[in-house]
Amino acid sequence: MLSASVCVVRYFNTAGPCIAERHYMLPAQERLPQAREMVDEGHYFVVHAPRQTGKTTALAAMARDLTASGQYAALRFSCESAEPAGEDYGRAEELVLEAIRRSTEAAWFPDELAPPATWPGAVPGARLARGLTEWARSCSRPLVLFFDEIDALRGESLRSVLRQLRDGFTGVREEFPRSVVLCGLRDVRDYKAASGGDPGRLGTSSPFNIKIASLRMGDFTEAEVRELYGQHTAETGQQFTPDAVRRAFWCTQGQPWLVNALAYEITRRMRVPRSEPITAEHVDEAKERLILARATHLDSLAARLGEDRVRRVIEPLIAGELPREASTYDDDLAYVRDLGLIAPDAPVRVANPIYKEAIVRVLGTRTESVITAAPSSFRLPDGRIDVDKLLRSFAEFWRENGEILATSSTYPEAAAQLVMMAYLHRIVNGAGFIDREYGVGRRRVDLLIRQPYTAADGSRAVQRAALELKVWRQGRPDPLGERLAQLDDYLDRMELSTGTLVVFDTRPQAAPVHERTAFSPQTTPSGRTVTLLRA
Repeated sequence: MLSASVCVVRYFNTAGPCIAERHYMLPAQERLPQAREMVDEGHYFVVHAPRQTGKTTALAAMARDLTASGQYAALRFSCESAEPAGEDYGRAEELVLEAIRRSTEAAWFPDELAPPATWPGAVPGARLARGLTEWARSCSRPLVLFFDEIDALRGESLRSVLRQLRDGFTGVREEFPRSVVLCGLRDVRDYKAASGGDPGRLGTSSPFNIKIASLRMGDFTEAEVRELYGQHTAETGQQFTPDAVRRAFWCTQGQPWLVNALAYEITRRMRVPRSEPITAEHVDEAKERLILARATHLDSLAARLGEDRVRRVIEPLIAGELPREASTYDDDLAYVRDLGLIAPDAPVRVANPIYKEAIVRVLGTRTESVITAAPSSFRLPDGRIDVDKLLRSFAEFWRENGEILATSSTYPEAAAQLVMMAYLHRIVNGAGFIDREYGVGRRRVDLLIRQPYTAADGSRAVQRAALELKVWRQGRPDPLGERLAQLDDYLDRMELSTGTLVVFDTRPQAAPVHERTAFSPQTTPSGRTVTLLRA
């Protein structure tokens, strides 16, 4: 506990569980409203959500509240320390029991509810069940245990823990924990798969039946983002404008770590004076800074992009194609959804605009590293981008390097789009912004370059340029006519009079890249004059 004499200025937390005295935070248990009822009814169930969404904070608060109520001896502990045991399930059991004991030594946990001074001896594969049975017998209150970071256990170790909990659940319940919660990244069906079994055979006899006992912790709503940011206003007087809150929610779609990280970046790193309101422009700048810095959370997600089961879901999103038929697709989708990379509901889409931008930037890193053009050479005196020069520079780069970069990509179906997006990002280079629209079945990527500049009268203005990227694939007709109509629709939505259509021809019979890469003017169905780049 913090000393009452210490004056702590609360801040937005981006590392570890939230502490009410130190951090701005929403009421933790309100994010799992069904959990208390399920504990009271004696259920064994799963709580799952992507990393850094507040699971540990919520479970720790619930454990303390349940214990303070006088009804239960409730404890949250982490299984992470048992990860080094690997397949050695006997050692894993010992480490889990040690984690339990260590957690009961917290100052808030009553000494009289602690487990036996020494865990009883038992053969490997029975140590956890034997220890929990002895504790349940000696404790004056029913036990409620939150197995946090259960994902850390693998193979035989995970199987052993699940088996012992299942046996205890179906045995003499008065001599075993009343309620057990497994908390981690994945849903219950994946625990069976991770332990080497068939997820389809988990069975209704399991206490962790996915259909009746699996809770997913959701993201913040826009109202909750407003409430969280409002705590900063209440304590410091510094306001988040309504546009800033809306922009923050749009950028993050309520992902808790991102919501806090944006606000932390603005208030602590950008140090916007407290006498000034926080605006949507500040949010945009903070978003860019987080992505460029490859913040820890974004970097950990980016590291997953090389996994085959992640690629099988993300590549069709970027390429705009339908997923290829694969027996593993549903499981791949569930896995990527549990990682938090894609939204929890249909249609399949990247979870939020920050992830959407971070993904293509990470996948375009190699391309960016070989671009020699200087971003400053494309800037006009007033700060705008010379878009025509930029496009012609890209065309030259594509003639010289495009096919090499595309054919060596780990995401070959989306390689052409990734190369161009990387080139644009290298030139825009943080002074402006690129909004991207891509998704399954769209068969195109829509891009909007936004470049702030100073108008002739000295006022602040924003240059906007729209591009549509399309791949001409083998077995399909020339997409020009269809895409010109779609570019019309995009320009209508963006309220722009002109734009650029880029068609990458990946057919085996296509002319050599140095011959086919060329510009021409085109007219859309609505009569707009636009630029076509065939590449």
